[in-house]
Amino acid sequence: MLYTIRLEQMEFRAFHGCYDLEQKVGNRFNVELTITTELGSVADEDAVEKAVNYLTVYEVVREQMAITQRTIERVAQNIIRAVKENFPQVVEVECCVSKLAPPLGGKIGRVSVILKA
Repeated sequence: MLYTIRLEQMEFRAFHGCYDLEQKVGNRFNVELTITTELGSVADEDAVEKAVNYLTVYEVVREQMAITQRTIERVAQNIIRAVKENFPQVVEVECCVSKLAPPLGGKIGRVSVILKA
């Protein structure tokens, strides 16, 4: 049986961007994950040690957000790969990375990319 875990509205200050200034001053980013994973015996045994650990997932995201990239597509790809490396029972990860108030020359709330693998 499969089940889904969602980590929503994780906010980070990071230095991703294609402009040099973005990589110097940074910006605020929002990350959301939807993780589909095998249930296995997690529920039957009430076995937290067999579950996908939310704290570990958050730490994986935090670590990936600390690595400066030029595109948020690369950031999302790195997050997905790292989650899957840490949890082999994960079947699919959908990752949305949003840059809040991006420097586009006008008022805009966010720009987002969504990758699924």
